Amino acid sequence: MVKYRVVVITVSDSCYRGEKPDKSGPALVEALQKAGLELAGTGLVADDRVAIGDVLRKWIGQDGVHLIMTTGGTGFGPRDVTPEATRDLIDRPAPGIAELLRQVGATQTPLTWLSRGESGIAGNKLIINLPGSPKAMDHSVQTLLPVLFHALDLLNGSKPH
Repeated sequence: MVKYRVVVITVSDSCYRGEKPDKSGPALVEALQKAGLELAGTGLVADDRVAIGDVLRKWIGQDGVHLIMTTGGTGFGPRDVTPEATRDLIDRPAPGIAELLRQVGATQTPLTWLSRGESGIAGNKLIINLPGSPKAMDHSVQTLLPVLFHALDLLNGSKPH
């Protein structure tokens, strides 16, 4: 079995400025490691499209990274630009993943329908935007687990389609 490596990027102005601790990023790391993914790195970036793009681009260019997950910046706020930064860099969209997260999340709260998170493929890496709320992020990870490893296997040639 291939050991997949993940990067977790927290997108938050207040965490980036040190005004509050990052709870979502570490919780996401813990959930992904518990699921069997190996941590390749983490990042913390302000809600800025160029800055988010720079961090994503850095990890897209790294060998040995299979999955990049962001947490935060997916809402309706004027500085919530994680989906736009992600769209700027993906080669192929993976809309079913974002649709799954919204559909299942809506069973917990109708506010999930306000999530604008994107998912897509950049080179041979899967990028998935998750909400910034630790509770919503954890629910999203649990929703993804039944399909995540199959998607990574397909993307990395470990399984024929």
